[in-house]
Amino acid sequence: IGKALEQDRFQLYCQKIVPVVDSKHSAPHYELLIHLLDEEGKIIPPLAFIPAAERYNLMTSIDRWVVRSAFETFSANAGIASDWLFSINLSGQSLSEEGFLKFVIDTFDKSGVAPDQVCFEITETTAMVNLTRATQFIAVLKGMGCRFSLDDFGTGLSSFGYLKALNVDYLKIDGSFVRHIVSDPVNRAVVEAANQIGHAMGIKTVAEFVENNEIMEILRQIGVDYAQGYGVEKPHPLNDLFSEADRPMVQKSAGM
Repeated sequence: IGKALEQDRFQLYCQKIVPVVDSKHSAPHYELLIHLLDEEGKIIPPLAFIPAAERYNLMTSIDRWVVRSAFETFSANAGIASDWLFSINLSGQSLSEEGFLKFVIDTFDKSGVAPDQVCFEITETTAMVNLTRATQFIAVLKGMGCRFSLDDFGTGLSSFGYLKALNVDYLKIDGSFVRHIVSDPVNRAVVEAANQIGHAMGIKTVAEFVENNEIMEILRQIGVDYAQGYGVEKPHPLNDLFSEADRPMVQKSAGM
């Protein structure tokens, strides 16, 4: 991981987040995911190296790489994606680092990226451990126009209690519950409860791990706002997204 950081061997991927109902008239929304290229050029998915990065306190370096690289890409494609929304995951290590908030603000200033194009995702476990720091971090960047999403919601022991302290825009319902809502009534009940609490607080809900149409249909019945997962779209390189968007309509038609 250290060598990959030194040699710039990471790649940004993206995965679409879509409205559960009527997605035709909404602006595109993507979550950014980081992949590592090993020394032979093989792509390593995040779950294969993120745990090690957390263990050896390398996540802040990775988060800085993601923010810097993402903002450079957004700035270079400003004419294409001016109304798009991108979600960027932040680790607990970054939230705890004294200089990370200033780094994010400075990167906004240098890149010219509009804060309302960026949604930062933090896990509920991170928020619980660093509640004071998370609250401050959210307050400052929301004041600039950023949005925030609470990720993996439902896995903590006090999810509903501390949620009032966090001024977030989205709740991402943990995929371990969503994945089994077709066959498991208890998991469905957890998703329904998370959705109801979110809506009662004026927060939009996002279901992770939406893998098929059956899950999507139940999410419609429950009233979840957004869906993300392999049943919606598999992750793909961020640069490919902009290349496709920049392709002239004539070429698109010819390739169909």
